[in-house]
Amino acid sequence: MRYLITGAAGMLGTDLQTVLAGQDVTALGRSDLDVTDLDAVRSAVAGHDVVINAAAYTKVDDAESDEDAAFAVNATGAKNLAIAAREAGAKLIQVSTDYVFDGAATSPYAETAPRAPISAYGRTKAAGEELATAEHPEGTYIVRTAWLYGQHGPNFAATMLRLAGSHPTVSVVVDQLGQPTWTADLARQIVLLAESDAPAGAYHGTNSGQGSWFDFTQAIFSEAGLDPERVLPTDSTAFVRPAPRPSYSVLGHDAWAAAGLPEMRDWREALADAVASGAVAKPAA
Repeated sequence: MRYLITGAAGMLGTDLQTVLAGQDVTALGRSDLDVTDLDAVRSAVAGHDVVINAAAYTKVDDAESDEDAAFAVNATGAKNLAIAAREAGAKLIQVSTDYVFDGAATSPYAETAPRAPISAYGRTKAAGEELATAEHPEGTYIVRTAWLYGQHGPNFAATMLRLAGSHPTVSVVVDQLGQPTWTADLARQIVLLAESDAPAGAYHGTNSGQGSWFDFTQAIFSEAGLDPERVLPTDSTAFVRPAPRPSYSVLGHDAWAAAGLPEMRDWREALADAVASGAVAKPAA
């Protein structure tokens, strides 16, 4: 199969290239392809069998005051790629987010749960899901993910370890629950989906289990050989930001089983491997 990766220079896009090493892959970063330009998108997609759209406007707080810019990439871009994928007879794997939900649930969100975003970023990603599916209903795969960390970009795990080198303690919220997800695991899951006969629709690409940001940080410290007691609990009122965050971002994985595919492994196991492999760097001794 011929793959096209958009957003290829990002954390997930880079890991996708690693997973697909040795295959026929076109990897385009932001400077290579403007996903808001339909003609350019058509030209880029032509001749490919699978399009993985990892391009996104991800500045969650900035989107509150610049929703049009976020919509152009996250919604119009997704629509353009769906149009081009349909015309080329290709699958589109549209990477989406837990932010399409409101975070008010108390049990994992099913893939079929209604979208109810509470932020500008969430609205634009929800629109991207809707527009892409409308344009290419038989070939669009929505893969929602959350709490990403990895080797090839700024992320929470890297930030916590950097802070550990300059602060005796770090304070982290306990009142937001989710699923820390290693981009290398997500990349492998996306390729598994692309190469399967699974039906089009929504899938949740998060590592299994759940934890708070506090739990995640304590686990990061432990895996990196640091004292987890240096991580102190606090709540969201200590970190007021322009965009509201979902307080509950745990995503259910039933669609994988229905398609005959395994769900992603537990987040703690993934984190241990990420640290062991150097994808999450331990601080210098």
